[in-house]
Parts: sequence; structure tokens; C-alpha cells
Amino acid sequence: MFRLLLTVFLIIVASFIFGYFQELNPGLITVRISPVESFDLSPVSLMLLSMGAGAFLVTLLVGVRETKDMILNWHNARLRRREAKIEALYREGTHAFLSKRISEAIGLFEKTLALDPNHIDALLWLGNIHRAERNYPEAIRLHRKARSLEERNVEVLLALAKDLEGSKRFEEALQTLQDILRLDPGHLTALMLKRDLYIRIEKWTDALEIQQRLMKATFSEHDQRAEAHLLVGITYEVGRQLLERGQTGKARHSFRGAIKRDKRFLPAYIGLGEILIREGKLKNAAEILEKIYVKTDNVILLHRLEELYLEMGEPGEIIRIYQEATQRDPQNPVLKFYLGKLYYRLEMVDEAFDLLSTLEGPQDQLSDYHKIMANLYLRKQQMDYAVEELKKALGFKKRVVVPYRCTQCQQDSTEWAGRCRRCGQWNTYVALPWVDTSSTKPHTDLLEARPIPYQSIAAPFETV
Repeated sequence: MFRLLLTVFLIIVASFIFGYFQELNPGLITVRISPVESFDLSPVSLMLLSMGAGAFLVTLLVGVRETKDMILNWHNARLRRREAKIEALYREGTHAFLSKRISEAIGLFEKTLALDPNHIDALLWLGNIHRAERNYPEAIRLHRKARSLEERNVEVLLALAKDLEGSKRFEEALQTLQDILRLDPGHLTALMLKRDLYIRIEKWTDALEIQQRLMKATFSEHDQRAEAHLLVGITYEVGRQLLERGQTGKARHSFRGAIKRDKRFLPAYIGLGEILIREGKLKNAAEILEKIYVKTDNVILLHRLEELYLEMGEPGEIIRIYQEATQRDPQNPVLKFYLGKLYYRLEMVDEAFDLLSTLEGPQDQLSDYHKIMANLYLRKQQMDYAVEELKKALGFKKRVVVPYRCTQCQQDSTEWAGRCRRCGQWNTYVALPWVDTSSTKPHTDLLEARPIPYQSIAAPFETV
């Protein structure tokens, strides 16, 4: 009601004002709209018409602006709803992945990319999932698309390098890591991945160069020890590779460098012995290996000395070393077994029998012990005892344990090598003629490494 009254009031006031100004401004004004057409208006009418036209134009402009703002707000609201939906799908995908619902996570990330094909994080996560499932071509495709959207995204470049390594496209992986290092020369993760890749393809000199750079970085005390151990192993591998190429001088320098960093690193000592053997200095090699054995008590050195002295035609020397070792540790059944086996190998039947028959403890775990004893009884013409030992050997229920075992991953090997074939760790093999394999724990997710044994170190059971 108020609005109606106000409207009527305004109309009356406007009429009064119009009449008042009409009386004050009599006459007409001719307004031409073309050369031949015109019309007459009073001055007041012309003024009101002009004001009305201006008001109309202002209203029109305001209306257009408001309409444009309304359309933009509607479009932005629609985009915000779409972005919110995309982010919700992405968050649900990450949550599903972290909850181990991999299939659901893949579906959610694919829906995210259907709405936004350029969603960097979804491309990254989905590619990582495909790499984990060994679908390397799809992982590479997704991560390359992400890289095309953000050339300098280091996280994407790292993921792509891992994809390429997994698909064994090593040169491309190295190039991708190099792209990261061009952006950030001190990027530790990229340096470590590049070093590990060089280790995998056995480019030991390149790996050593990177590892020496990494040793200057700041790590925790635990990580620093691990990196230092890795440096020793890589230094040894450089020496071993040089020795294979006949570069004994450089190989000797590398082996000594490994020993300088780790006084108990057995592979490097054996490597020095191999250099002397190749140089024809057998006696010097034997003396060095014997000194190292006295310091370390590592039975693997006795195996190498056994082969070396037999090759030199001096079995008495290796017998002496075994005897001295058993005198220092008379309760050690391992030393007694290997000495008895050496007697057996040298056709010293009585000595082998006298020593091995006194062994206690391993008989129920070592079938080779029974094989040797059976042969000894046969030579002594004690057939009943020989048959009994053969029955024990043939009735052996457990797997025959090979003589070398990695203390890191429990991998068994018939040949000694400086580096474990399964876990890739150095200086971890020990000589164990018997162990209870029922207590062995399974190990998974270990990196396989190509073992390169010294062929002159024979497995202790080969001659049985």
C-alpha cells in the first residue's frame, strides 16, 4: 500500500513540476530527424525526453554489465563445482591407494583424468600404480604426458626415470636423471638413483664418481655408515673390473683403497692375492693370505690357500695352516671337518678317518660328512659301517647345504664372490659346511646382482 501511495505521490509531483516548467517555457522547438522529417516539442518535453533517453541508456548499460556478471558468476560457479568434484575424486583415489584398494584407486584416478586430462598429480599417481604393477609402457605414457605439461617438475622426472629403469631402458633413464641434475645439480635422490643404475649396469667407475660426491653430503649417522660401506664395495668392484681387463696396477690401487676404508673387507684382500697370483708371485700371495687369515679367522681364506698350495705342489703347507688353526681353536668342528676333507682329498685315509670320526654335532645335518665316512670305511674294508653311512647320506631329509651363505639375506652359493648374487651386498659370504635350513627366514624384495666369483676359489664339496 505504501508503495502505491508513494507512486501516486511521485506522479502528482512530476505532473506539477511539468506544468510549472511548461508555463515558464512557452513555445515549441523543431527537432529534425532527417532532411525532410521533423517534429515540434516543447522545451520541457525535450528536456524530459533527453533525461528519459539517458536513463534508458544507463539502465541498458547497467543491465548488460549485470547480465555479464551473472553469466560469469554462473560459469565460475560451474568451474568451481567441477574443480571440487575433480579434487574430491583425486582425494578419494589417494585414500583408496593408501588403503590398498588399488583397483578402486585406478578407477578414481581415471575418472579424475576424464574430467581433467591435464591433472598432474593424478597422472603421477596413476603412473606410479602402473609401474608398481609392472605395466611400464602405460606408466611411461602417463608420466611423459605429465612431463609435457610441466617440464621442470622434478617429482614427475624421478617417476619417469624409475619407469624407464623398470622397463630396462637404462640409457633413457640415465638421460632423465641427468635432466633433473641440470635443474638441481645437488639433488640427492637423483644422484642416488643414477648411482644405483650405474651399479645395476656395472658401470663401476661412473658409480664410484657419484658415490664420492654423495659422501660429501650430510646424512644421519646410520645412513653415513651405509654410504661408506657402499663406497668400499664400489671401490672393490672397480678394482675387480680392472683386474679382469689386465690392469693390475690400477686394480691394486683400488683394492688398497677399499682396504684403507675397511680393514676387514675380505674381497679386497683376496683381490690383492689374485693380482700376485697373476703376476706369478704365488709364494707372496700365499704369505699375504695366511697373514690375513691369522687376523680375521675367515675360513674362506683357507679355501683359497688350499687351492693355491695344492696348485704350487705344497700340500704340507696347507696342512700346517689347518693344523695350526685347529690348535688355536680345538673346539671348532668346522675347521676339523675341512682338515679331514683335505686329508681325504690327499688320499690320507687314516688321518681323515681318525679326525672325522671324532666329529660331533654336524652328522645329522651334513650328508657330505656321511659320504666321506662311507668312502673311508670302504677303503678300510669295513663294509657294514660303509653301508650304514651311505644309508644316512641317502636318507638325508633336508636340503644339502652349500658351503657359502650370505649373512645379509641367507642366500646359499656354491661359489664364493665378493658380492652376494641376491641382495647385492659386499663382504657378506661366510663358509658354513652345515646349517639347519629349517630356521632360514625367507627374504623378499631384494635386488639381484650378477655374482662374479674368482674361479680359483673352489667350493669345499667339489671333490667329495
